[in-house]
Parts: sequence; structure tokens; C-alpha cells
Amino acid sequence: MMRIPLGQWVNDGIDGLLFYFGSAFDAFTDYVTLVTDLMRDKLGAVPWFIIIFIFAIIAWRAKGWRLALGTTVGLSLIYNLELWPAFLDTLILVLIASLVSLIIGIPLGILGARHDGFHKVLSPILDFMQTMPSFVYLIPALMFFSLGTVSAVFATVIFAMPPVIRLTDLGIRQVPVDLVEVGEAFGTNSKQMLWKIQLPLALPTIMAGINQTMMLSLSMVVISAMIGAQGLGAGVLAGISQMDIGKGFEYGLAVVILAMILDRLSQGVVRNSRAAKKA
Repeated sequence: MMRIPLGQWVNDGIDGLLFYFGSAFDAFTDYVTLVTDLMRDKLGAVPWFIIIFIFAIIAWRAKGWRLALGTTVGLSLIYNLELWPAFLDTLILVLIASLVSLIIGIPLGILGARHDGFHKVLSPILDFMQTMPSFVYLIPALMFFSLGTVSAVFATVIFAMPPVIRLTDLGIRQVPVDLVEVGEAFGTNSKQMLWKIQLPLALPTIMAGINQTMMLSLSMVVISAMIGAQGLGAGVLAGISQMDIGKGFEYGLAVVILAMILDRLSQGVVRNSRAAKKA
């Protein structure tokens, strides 16, 4: 049987994209690098205790004083271990990747929920994105954007975006039919139906998707370090390459602390949104 040259077709497609859009990719890389450098400079200029205080206030409003205390202790430990600059780099990477994933993913989820045809096309694409090994995303990221933060953001977005798309789609589809019919009976148009009925009722499910997207973004920090991303992942990777268990543990613990804080904050938002909906 003649072998299908699938890999060669993919390579040819990538080469074509680089030939026709290489300058656009370079300009995009320069712009995102400028934004990340600016964010790093601004956050680095803020005293560490101010950032911890802001996180503690957000945690207190989201889930109470216990989370605020835990957040303060965890972030203070990161600072004490002299990992604060790496923590800020990882925080910037996760926030940018999560924000891009949400900007793209939530509208796609809404379209999938409201158009069955689009949903059927989107589902196998999401299956492909979720089952493809994450290391494979590093190859086109490097070819399009070279080493650095932009490649890491690209690979992280592709890996982390499917949950928010799926759960946005699911949340809107689970809105009770009788409530939709009531809205239609009162003469709401499609836009009003989405913003005043479907999205508010689907918000807890959408927030669960946002939570999963942030957690998947954090799970990519070590893999992203392989293509030049700075931050806590680079420290873990250095610990592995140097067989330095203590160094790897310290950086890994900082990743765990950040993951727990972001997870609890998003869970607190989900709880508050459910309480507001019941009220």
C-alpha cells in the first residue's frame, strides 16, 4: 500500500504560511513581546507586599478570610524562597494565555450552542486539540514565533482553550427550555435572550470552563520552558537537567501554590455567582 505523505503535506502547509505571512508573524511576535515586557516591568516595579495584599483582598472577597490567609502565606513563601521574579513571569504567561483563550473560546462556545451545524464541526476539532500530545504544539509555535514567550503563549492557548469552549456550549444548552420559552413569549430578540437569560444562567458552568483553562495553562509552564519561556517552569526544567532535587521542588512548590490560589479564586467566583442567581 502506498504511504500517504501526510507529514510532508503538513510541512508544505507550514512552509507556505511562513512564506506568505512570515512578516506578519514577526510583527505579531514583536508586539506581544513588547506587551509582556511592559507588564513585567510594571509588575516588577510594584512592591511585593502590595501584590500580596491585592491577592489577599481578592481572595477574601471571593471565598473568605481563610483563603486570604492561605494566599498571603503562600505568596510570602514564594518571596522568601527568592522566586518572586519567576513567579511574576509565570503569572503573566498564564494570564495572557488564559485571556486569549477566553476571548476566542467563549464566542466559539456561544456559536456552538446556538448553531448545531457549527457544533458538529467544532466537536472533532476540539477532540483533536485535547488528545494531541502537548509537545506537538511546540513545533509550529517555534516555526511561527521562534523561541520565547510568544511561542509559549501560542502553544498554551491551543492546549488550554477547549474546556472553555465546551463548557460554554454545554452551559447554554443546559438552560431550561421553559425559561427560554418565557423569554420568547415576552418578545425578547436573539441578543436579549443571550445576554439576559442564557449567559447569566450558564455563568457557573462557564466559570468552571475558565477554571479548567487556567489550570491547563499552568500545567504547560514546564513544557513552555523548553521553548524559551521564563518563569517557574524554567526553574523546574533547570532542576531536572541539573539533577537538583531541592531546586526542582522549590520551583514546583511555587507552581502548586499559584495553581491552588487561582483555582480557589475561580471556585469562589462560581460560588458567588450561584448564590446571586439563587437570590
